[in-house]
Amino acid sequence: MQKTCSTFATSILFITLGSSIAISASAEDTKNTEEELWKGQIELGFVNTSGNTEESSIKSLAEFDRESEKWRYNIHLDSLNTESDDNRTAEKYFASNRLAFQYNEYDYSFFYASYDDDRFTGFDYQATAAIGYGRRLLNDDIRQLDVEIGPGYRESKVEDDSSAEDSQEFIFRAAADYSWQVSETAKFTQTANVESGEDNTISKAVSALQVQINGHLSMKLSYTIKYTEEVPTENKHADTETAVTFAYSF
Repeated sequence: MQKTCSTFATSILFITLGSSIAISASAEDTKNTEEELWKGQIELGFVNTSGNTEESSIKSLAEFDRESEKWRYNIHLDSLNTESDDNRTAEKYFASNRLAFQYNEYDYSFFYASYDDDRFTGFDYQATAAIGYGRRLLNDDIRQLDVEIGPGYRESKVEDDSSAEDSQEFIFRAAADYSWQVSETAKFTQTANVESGEDNTISKAVSALQVQINGHLSMKLSYTIKYTEEVPTENKHADTETAVTFAYSF
């Protein structure tokens, strides 16, 4: 891998991933030792992109979640790769982790970290870390809605040949995560977040409908849009993905 992450970019991910493992390994809930606290999903499929990348690509995704009496963890890994005539025409990697400490059924505090490496946006990478307050506004058998706000820090490094400049800035982050169990076999999810700083504002929204095929296998249709207010010269502000993937849950 030719690109080199900064100390900040790598540190926030190792710290938060390490914290998840360390905390989950502790004996926090002995009454739940026989329960399967971790769950996850792996996806693979075809995606058509527009914006800075206009190719047919292969998308892969992995997500791991755990929720106990006091802690909630979410680890997300996402990649997009395309080759055309033996040349790489799209290459994108995204990783995030969120730790949440629950005070009660509705209120919690969180730590969030992400690393975004998209080779076709003019940025070398963008790394973010944020802390703050969250509240679960809806919580029943059919619907859940979490909202979060808090301060953070973002580091953006542009490509070496770009006329734009690297930036390090404090940001304000707001996010929402909604899920709706439409039926026994269908689930709709919507996530959105805005990270706003003095130099740049980045917004991202993901809408998805997942339909169960059998006990563990399902098909998922998703639409992603990411809008970056300030981009290096000759790059577009909006990137979109329309993806159809097969998902295996465990």
